[in-house]
Amino acid sequence: MDWGLKNRLAKIIKPQNKRGVMLAVDHGYFLGPTEKLEVPKKTIAPLLPYADSLMLTRGVLRTSVDANFPVPVVLRVSGGASIIGKDLSNEKITTSVKEAIRLNATALAMSIFVGAAHEHESLVSLGNLVNEGEEYGIPVLAVTAVGKELEKRDARYLSLACRMAAEFGAHLVKTYYCENFEKVVTSCPVPVIIAGGPKLATEMDVFNLTYDALQAGASGVDMGRNIWQNDHPVAMIKAVRAIVHQRVTAKEAHEIFKKIKAEPAQKSEPAKKTKPKK
Repeated sequence: MDWGLKNRLAKIIKPQNKRGVMLAVDHGYFLGPTEKLEVPKKTIAPLLPYADSLMLTRGVLRTSVDANFPVPVVLRVSGGASIIGKDLSNEKITTSVKEAIRLNATALAMSIFVGAAHEHESLVSLGNLVNEGEEYGIPVLAVTAVGKELEKRDARYLSLACRMAAEFGAHLVKTYYCENFEKVVTSCPVPVIIAGGPKLATEMDVFNLTYDALQAGASGVDMGRNIWQNDHPVAMIKAVRAIVHQRVTAKEAHEIFKKIKAEPAQKSEPAKKTKPKK
């Protein structure tokens, strides 16, 4: 592994603790204007200072991220199917490595669909992307996507998908948390990042997911909806960051969340008038 590739990976997974916080805002490429991501610039701006890296498409990068802010970019380069289409697994490479270099991407990201109709195409595309990315020292993040027809997310399936991604040359793998997740991590020879997935019912669910995944060996999180669909997104990302980098527990993260959430309300409350002493 050459210096440039190592250096780029170190911007995503911090070498001090081998962990990272990635903010996912690439949902629009197949979901369209997702709730609370209708105006990406408005959603992204307050969260940028607390993300180690940002996962997004070139369109949102160009239009919605301040070019003067030095955030590492994990650029999604695959797509071609929508949530209303017949087959979410029918993706192809949509953004060239040359374009990624022009956009100063730190890493490239694409989905693979193990067990789906277009499994072969996605895996071959992964191999080709790794080949091309390594020519320029750019690492590849493989996302073990699950289409409509693949709802099963157990350790056996995810171990297969993650291991295949690593075997095809991916430098990082993003996947879902599941029971016996340590088996998924142990059998994957490259860092595994946990996906936040759909919005969970409570903040504690998010913190438990993050904590449990890290305890099982995950190298970080790539969260989107569980952060920016919350009514207090900055408090959420700060609390998640505390679990990742400060190694606090889920319960401690929840206390951090509640404290930060309360701060604006406290500041905006008018001072209580005291009666003058007689």
